[in-house]
Order: sequence, then structure tokens, then C-alpha cells
Amino acid sequence: MRLRHKPWAEEKLKAYPQYAIQDPQALKGKWQDHFAKKQALHLEIGSGKGQFILGMAQAHPEVNYIAMELQTSAIISILNAQIEAQLPNLLLINGHGGDIDQFFAPGEVDRLYLNFSDPWPKKRHAKRRLTSPQFLEKYRHILSPQGEIHFKTDNQGLFEYSLASLSQYGYQLKQVWLDLHQSDFEGNIQSEYEEKFAQKGQAIYRLEAVWPQS
Repeated sequence: MRLRHKPWAEEKLKAYPQYAIQDPQALKGKWQDHFAKKQALHLEIGSGKGQFILGMAQAHPEVNYIAMELQTSAIISILNAQIEAQLPNLLLINGHGGDIDQFFAPGEVDRLYLNFSDPWPKKRHAKRRLTSPQFLEKYRHILSPQGEIHFKTDNQGLFEYSLASLSQYGYQLKQVWLDLHQSDFEGNIQSEYEEKFAQKGQAIYRLEAVWPQS
């Protein structure tokens, strides 16, 4: 995602600490205390401009959501929408997905969303993929018992890699969609990228995975 640099964005994020968490490490193990209600906690890594996570938070007030996005010029769009909507079940983190084990305590997250992540197609960059073993270990650490990973992409290669990576690491695949928009799946909320690719007629791949209880 290439976005125009917004030099004022960091200052605006700091101006709204009630939505954009300035020190997520300080809330490790205490996230529920920062929401209006204590309820299931869902995290999206790589939220972009936030169309998916905002839609989910609006559609499911019974769930607490955290949008995590590295690019300040993207997450500012989520903040602007949140300032207007003032959703009590949505918080923002301007940070890197590789740091989640520093931000969340073991078992603190009930569901993790990975939507249209960078496929990093070259083999030498495989470890950067958000479904690589390095990341899967972090997810296992922060997910609650029977916590789930929900993954969507338009990239067939990344999807095949993710199916293999999750299975080989020990995650259990609950369900797989090879063409989501031609399926009977209900309640799908699209990200910006999903809308773009679907309009071009590209298949959208989706999976749900869980770490099995021992």
C-alpha cells in the first residue's frame, strides 16, 4: 500500500489517546480494562484504512476490536472514522505485527484477523509473511484456548503457503473457502482490497484455523 506521507498524522494520533493507544506495552494483560465492556477481544494485524475492522466493530458491539497498522498514513484514516463514530469497542495500535507478544499477554486475544497481507512472493522473504512459523508462534502465544485465526487473501500462492504453514505448525483448519464470494458464507465484511480484487473478478480465498486444546 503506497500512501502519501502525512507529517501531521503522528501528532493527531497523540491527540486522541482514548482511541489510539500510545503505549500498548503498558496495557499488556489489561486490555479489557480499557474498553467500555469486558467481552471477547479480536485483533486485526494490518488494518490498512480500516474498512474491515470498522465494519466489524459496528456490526458486532458484543466484541471488542483492536486495529493494528504500521503505516501512520493509513491508520489515521481509521482514527478519523473513529472520531466520528466513537465506537466504544474499537481501539487502535500504530505498530508492527511482530511486536504482538510484547503488547498482549498469553491467552489475551480470542480471534486474530489477517486480511490481504503482503504476500512477500520471493522465497528469501518467506519469513516476513504473516503466516510464517515465526508469526504463528507469536499467535499461539497470545491466543486464548480455542482462539482462532481468520485469514483472507486474493493471492493463491500465499493461500497455499498459509494452508501448509498452519497445518505443519500444528494449527487445525476448521474451514476453507476457495472462492468466498461464490459460497454461502454469511456476514462477510470486506476490506478495501477485497472490494478492489472482487470487482476485478478475482477469487477470494479464506480460512479459519484454531490451535487445538491438548
